[in-house]
Amino acid sequence: MGRTYGLAESAADLVIYREYKRTVALRSVMVATPVAFVLVFWSAHSALALGVGAVCGIVNLFLGTYGNERLVEVRNVGLFVLSSFLRIGLFGIVAAALAIWGPWWLLGPYFAGLFLPLAIYALGVTRAFKRGE
Repeated sequence: MGRTYGLAESAADLVIYREYKRTVALRSVMVATPVAFVLVFWSAHSALALGVGAVCGIVNLFLGTYGNERLVEVRNVGLFVLSSFLRIGLFGIVAAALAIWGPWWLLGPYFAGLFLPLAIYALGVTRAFKRGE
């Protein structure tokens, strides 16, 4: 028979999950800030694009995880898909604005910052939920 998963474990995992989201946001700031300061010496525009991307990435992480939580609670897939498209549109508009404002290669630092929180989340999530099994 398989392993059971009770309400107590579910509540404990929810606490870990919410704390981990905050930890990912803090780690993203801790990684992006020094890199942006180094980039300032090469190009202030690229440093700003990295910073904007990191902020957008943190917002995207929180909006995405909130959407996941709402999907579990409400089970409305249509609303989840709509919110996902809105998030993609919003952060795509920010990328386009940066490309119009500065050189086209600002998309690189922007997308590096945008996906930094998701990368940190993906790399550490299994360790955050490790249990003795």
